[in-house]
Amino acid sequence: MNVPFLIAKRYFFSRKKRNIISIISNIAMIGVAVGSAALIIVLSVFNGLEDLIREIYSSFDPDLKVTAAEGKSFETDTEFMNRIRNTPGVAVVSEVIEDNALLRYNERQMVVKVKGVSENFFEQNEIGASVVEGSSDLYFNKTYRALVGRGVQYQLSIRPGNQFVPMQFLYPRNVKFNPLNPEGSFNSLNILPGGIFAIERQYDDAYVFVPLNFAEELLDYGRRRTALEIKVAEGTQIDQVKRELQQLLGEGFKVQNSDEQHTSLLRAVKVEKLFVFITFAFILGIASLNIFFSLSMLVIDKKKDIAILASMGATAKTIRNIFLLEGALVAFIGAAYGLTIGMLIGNLQQTFGLVSMGMATSVVEAYPVKMEVADFVFTGLAIIVITLLVSIRPANKAAAMSVTDNI
Repeated sequence: MNVPFLIAKRYFFSRKKRNIISIISNIAMIGVAVGSAALIIVLSVFNGLEDLIREIYSSFDPDLKVTAAEGKSFETDTEFMNRIRNTPGVAVVSEVIEDNALLRYNERQMVVKVKGVSENFFEQNEIGASVVEGSSDLYFNKTYRALVGRGVQYQLSIRPGNQFVPMQFLYPRNVKFNPLNPEGSFNSLNILPGGIFAIERQYDDAYVFVPLNFAEELLDYGRRRTALEIKVAEGTQIDQVKRELQQLLGEGFKVQNSDEQHTSLLRAVKVEKLFVFITFAFILGIASLNIFFSLSMLVIDKKKDIAILASMGATAKTIRNIFLLEGALVAFIGAAYGLTIGMLIGNLQQTFGLVSMGMATSVVEAYPVKMEVADFVFTGLAIIVITLLVSIRPANKAAAMSVTDNI
């Protein structure tokens, strides 16, 4: 029989008249419940935002991306490409040339990112599903077409249906600038707009997709490429293919999976989540100070009980455990209510989208939520540590109390 727990439970569930000690204990329990519920809800929102970022970029990013470790481009040839295509687990390899260029349309102009892609690019990419106007076909009727971001379309008032007004791309040539003939210092190529895509503002406001051969000629890249985008075969582990490609290509190349292509953004979300956890842990600590006060007052109120238990043979450890368990009951019951409420609110948000993001341009209407077991575990561990810290001093004070002075 666990005597300390039975006594602690009797103190907690005592039906005697309400006094200041029980009021403070209830306040502490409510504070822990509110703090733990808020912590679970906020952490779940951060998990949802992290998944949302991955979902948004999945339509733009390949499974694996090969780039130069130094510089922005690298040379390719048939043997080099065949070695990559023959790597186990590689399903599709798309060649990419990406650089900044000046885009003119009618009387307007802006700098855009030109992304030249090979014909198999859309076999591994879901951008076709993001086309809101026109077509994603870059080789319409054996003529080149461009796929334009919606933000670029708005800036330049581009009309895909107008086949008489082409877009003009300008890119500086590797020659000495001639002030008498400034246009001679630029490569200039025209292409008709074929479609408009809308993925995410970062891409919509900057990118224009063009055929690879068009980009080669405009940017003077020849056989150089800025990246190779790779689709991994179904049922193959991406990390395994990544390791094999990295070993094949050596230190002169970087092979990145989808998360590594946005390391800084995902790291920022994780860092924010960590600081939110620490902040709410401090709030839980402040709420748990009420446990310290209620235990301290309980020790004073139960001086005679402590003396009687000691005279009956209870050890200092037994008396200490009574008050440690009393604090644990207050904290754990509050945490149980809080974690349950947090889980219910998270489920309601997932199902019904109760709280809107309040932005007309947002890709989702309501805040995304994803609950993870790890968040519940770490919140529980934080409550255990905080409860022990605030309960140790009152428990030690009770254990050290003199028997003769309190009988």
